[in-house]
Amino acid sequence: MRRRLVHLAVLSLVFLCQATWAAPQAVPDRVRGEGPFARLVLRGVTVINGEGAPPVGPMDVVIEGNRIASLQGVGFPGLPIEEADRPPLREGDRVLDLEGHYLLPGFVDLHAHFGGDEQGVPAEYPAKLWLAHGITTIREPGSFNGLEWVLAHQRRSERNEIAAPRIVPYVGFGQGAESPLLTPDEARAWVRDIARRGAKGIKFFGAPPDIMRAALDEAGKQGLGSAMHHAQLDVASWNVLDSARAGLTTMEHWYGLPEALFEQRAIQDYPPDYNYGDEQHRFGQAGRLWSQAAAPGSAKWNEVRDELIGLGFTLNPTLTIYEASRDLMREMNADWHADYAHPALWAYFQPSRAAHGSYWFDWTTADEIAWKENFRLWMQFLEDYKNHGGRVTLGSDAGYIWKLYGFGYLRAMELLQEAGFHPLEVLRAATLYGAEALGMDSQIGSIRPGKLADLVVTAHNPLENFKVLYGTGHFRLDGDNRPARQGGVRYTIKDGVVYDASELLEDVRRIVREARDAAGPGPHPERLPYIPEGP
Repeated sequence: MRRRLVHLAVLSLVFLCQATWAAPQAVPDRVRGEGPFARLVLRGVTVINGEGAPPVGPMDVVIEGNRIASLQGVGFPGLPIEEADRPPLREGDRVLDLEGHYLLPGFVDLHAHFGGDEQGVPAEYPAKLWLAHGITTIREPGSFNGLEWVLAHQRRSERNEIAAPRIVPYVGFGQGAESPLLTPDEARAWVRDIARRGAKGIKFFGAPPDIMRAALDEAGKQGLGSAMHHAQLDVASWNVLDSARAGLTTMEHWYGLPEALFEQRAIQDYPPDYNYGDEQHRFGQAGRLWSQAAAPGSAKWNEVRDELIGLGFTLNPTLTIYEASRDLMREMNADWHADYAHPALWAYFQPSRAAHGSYWFDWTTADEIAWKENFRLWMQFLEDYKNHGGRVTLGSDAGYIWKLYGFGYLRAMELLQEAGFHPLEVLRAATLYGAEALGMDSQIGSIRPGKLADLVVTAHNPLENFKVLYGTGHFRLDGDNRPARQGGVRYTIKDGVVYDASELLEDVRRIVREARDAAGPGPHPERLPYIPEGP
């Protein structure tokens, strides 16, 4: 039976969930990827280092084992490579000739669920889609498949036993508790327990203020990160400012931020017939929330912005997961669904009153117009926050609302550019800032000697067009006036292991084909395209 995330949010009034989702089929042992090598040389690349610096090249990059050893300029753009400037090759070196290619740090997805019994996909499916799109590190916000399941995959990824990104497990607050966490002492004890078991952070939805303060204080003492989806059931008593002041390190999505900006009200203007358990009510009214907040540039707007920045607070907006709200048809018909939408996931996306995020029971033009304005104001705050020194990161929350793993993350890059971010600022949000939010920036997030070899290689300039990173490529006319697709990540290097992105994508297409064949003939939502019967 499907469990809805809304139920988890209801339970978050005192604790998240005593049970976990049924875990998906585990990621199989790795058969893709080569390395790490004693010495790997990437020759002739243009480097975009992730720190905001402009591209520079051509360069030769030397990787020893799983770490970057050196970066060396080997000439000037438009001229032949200066062979004398190249680092000398040694016997046994693995060399990749990549002249004309671009080298980026591996991407960090700060909101990446493996999925569970709701989505019904094997864990190999998201893992390979993430890697194929350059994602080398994920934060698993909740570990709803069970902390031990996630920790097992974390350890296997660290040992490069599976084709999967590096995994940073956050645990849903209260998960696994034998009874509701009713006191601050109980909350502290739970936090200490999950730290002892190996969690790296906590995912909150909401709880009474005294319990939230105790849990966040203890998380800081234990060196745990923290993230929060400020569920509407608790946000009237605990908004983003309350969380930041109590020590929360990152906020997910955007709930709780407009509420901190309220001037003319203290509670969202819910219609009298509103019911949070009705997903169309929930998402329909959420799209009318930013218009109730203080105006951009107002004293209240600036006050909240500056306080959050002063507290070192990180915004992880997951813009991409709400895009169906402003243009449902676009998301339903995205190019990648044809080859990459797993039938179980596709069925989960269909309208349903019993599935989280399948809220388009009767999604209207008015709903989409409201959400377009919601996005405009939300994006304006993100741009303003970034311009005043605040940290904005990238997360996808894929596996819901027509968003496929990997593809949804790259779409988030496009949306940050739409918000006003320069492409270099987008890439910094996707790399260095994500690493900083995890406290891992000494190891990942930029291209520097000594850092782990988590890298992305592409034959096309992503600063010109982020679409060239999609596994489906970028649609354009070629020199002979014929339609063609160009692009896609060529290699993803994680921990020194070189993955051919096209091979990973072929594995995913095979998984999808086999699942569709198993579904058999006949009309049902598991098959593409799905058009309901009736007038």
